[in-house]
Amino acid sequence: MSNFYDLLGVSKEASDKEIKQAYRRLARQYHPDVNKNDEAAEEKFKEINEAYSVLSDEESRRKYDRYGGKWRHADEYNQAGQASSGVRWTVRDGDDLFSAFGGRGSMFEDFFHSGTTRGPTPGRERRPPPAEHHVEVTLEEAFHGTTRTVRTRDGRTLEVKIPVGVDNGSRVHIAPSGAPGKDFYLVVSIWEHPRFKREGRDVYTEVELPLDDAVLGAEILAPTLTGQVALTVPPGTPNDRRFRLSGQGMPQLSGDGTRGDLFVTAKVRLPSEPSEQEIELFRRLRELRLERSASGAKSAA
Repeated sequence: MSNFYDLLGVSKEASDKEIKQAYRRLARQYHPDVNKNDEAAEEKFKEINEAYSVLSDEESRRKYDRYGGKWRHADEYNQAGQASSGVRWTVRDGDDLFSAFGGRGSMFEDFFHSGTTRGPTPGRERRPPPAEHHVEVTLEEAFHGTTRTVRTRDGRTLEVKIPVGVDNGSRVHIAPSGAPGKDFYLVVSIWEHPRFKREGRDVYTEVELPLDDAVLGAEILAPTLTGQVALTVPPGTPNDRRFRLSGQGMPQLSGDGTRGDLFVTAKVRLPSEPSEQEIELFRRLRELRLERSASGAKSAA
């Protein structure tokens, strides 16, 4: 099994921020959407997600740091140590606590599971709260829904479904079939998008509008999370005017099919490096404006 720190390219002393930054960089590099039909990249993406799911959780990282590849048996080791009446055992990565005493089913294991142990009184054992696994998804993945591979604390590798409409802080309850008491939560974070900003179910974006289109009006293409749509810009559109496209935002997390709105802000663009002909036209426009202003002033007098 690959070392999780090596997979992310960080040291064992890396901070939570450094781990997150490394994960984001690698996830973008190996994301299936970027590497279509590349099985090696897809497998690498799953390994990166598994490593991050362990190292981003304080408790699972502590277990991994202590037991390495055997971290999933940490609770078993700890329970055995508590039942040994003060005897301290040192468990190293690669060791099996029971195999050193004849394997499972040995007298040593029977002692730990017999009624003579000092473990919790039957019926009073407290079930730990469901674990949490932190996952990060793109805005497009939150829109369409996606899957992630997570490693549970008991060593299982599961591919879990992340529903459409999740947002920052969304908690997705996962209850694996055939594993009662092994449920957990996915805590979702959304990556920042270079073009869209999300607020709840509404999405905001900007579109450049040439000066002549702003003055004369035009039909332009506006970006959405599902492609481009036609947007009619009326004559005389000022800079920073906002247009609302109903039903083009994020879907409702409940899955009822409703969606928020998309707000498109027009950014009027002046011509860059205008030609001599364009400059001459602007001079003529200014002359017309000044003539109209002078004419208005005379009428007022």
